[in-house]
Amino acid sequence: MGGFLANPVTRLKVILTALAAVVLGLGLAAYGNLPGGRGAANVGSAGPVAGSSGDTVTSAQGLGADTIADIVARTSPAVVKIETVVQGQSDKIFAGDPLLRQFFGNDFPFGSQVEQGVGSGFLMSPDGYILTNDHVVSGASSILVTVAGRSRAYQAQAVDQNYSLDLALVKIDAGSDLPTLTMGDSDQSRVGDWVVAIGNPYGLDHTVTVGVLSAKARPVTVGNRQYSNLLQTDASINPGNSGGPLLNLAGQVIGINTAVGTAAQGIGFAIPTSTVKPVLDNWVSHKPIAFLGVQLSGVPSGTAAGLNLPDGQGALVAGVVPGSPAAKAGLSPGDVITRFNGGTVNGPDDLMARIQGERPGAVARLTVIRNGASLGVQATLGSK
Repeated sequence: MGGFLANPVTRLKVILTALAAVVLGLGLAAYGNLPGGRGAANVGSAGPVAGSSGDTVTSAQGLGADTIADIVARTSPAVVKIETVVQGQSDKIFAGDPLLRQFFGNDFPFGSQVEQGVGSGFLMSPDGYILTNDHVVSGASSILVTVAGRSRAYQAQAVDQNYSLDLALVKIDAGSDLPTLTMGDSDQSRVGDWVVAIGNPYGLDHTVTVGVLSAKARPVTVGNRQYSNLLQTDASINPGNSGGPLLNLAGQVIGINTAVGTAAQGIGFAIPTSTVKPVLDNWVSHKPIAFLGVQLSGVPSGTAAGLNLPDGQGALVAGVVPGSPAAKAGLSPGDVITRFNGGTVNGPDDLMARIQGERPGAVARLTVIRNGASLGVQATLGSK
């Protein structure tokens, strides 16, 4: 054996053969774990493997080959397309100029402008109540709703709107047997859970995207709106998706798709059902909405760190309405509200939803941090 390997040429051939065998083995192992590779079906599989018996491949999380398609088949008919028309005002700066009027006469070119928009929503009741975003229908002179399987669009009316929470309830008259979606509990959803988004991005009806719940209680600012308790997902959300549902694997709504991070890919946001439910309950039952009388914003990260508050928790009082329940209770700008009736406040949106989930006249128990000290405050909620 020693004489055989002593030959330099033979020794080189042995080394090259061994290296080739190692490289080939690594390549086959990698291929076997690639999606679509022959070994891919076994990776992370906890259930039966597909075979001649017709069993479905099931992952460790229970996501079968037909899970998403089945969810879409059940829920998609309740997702609607919302088209709006917003009449803009005349350009008063130019229209009021006498020189321009003298030059153009009655053919003045700076007239009213018409803006058209497309969004999404979903049916909450068989008789045509639809939940969507406030920014989808805000200021619209015409709201048209297209229901899957119907030959025509329906004129809709805005029933209730909430600017601060970016929620709206609209109504169509399209019979009493419309498909509906069920509201789930976003508080029970965990980061890493699979989620499904359905909507009309860029007007493309009933587009389905899939991802995971990337984070919870995200603070986000979009234009003049400040959101503080959003769900984050990497399921693609694009313009036109606003107002559509974010679903869990049970086909339940856990969020309303609202915004997309334009600076990066794979970052979308949804309003959690924990924020939606109290407001929706009041709208449907036509109850008066409770009112505290504070202007709120998120707690700056530096302030939160100094108060040992986790990111996204608490609501900063930016202003107090004179004569309001908040003013009568002694709340002041700069106060940070951390708890409401014993529950942790996860940002301004969460606090607003908790307030509006109460009845007017109820006594709210607040935990407030003022000048670094924690104190309890009681306020009798008003009505608006």
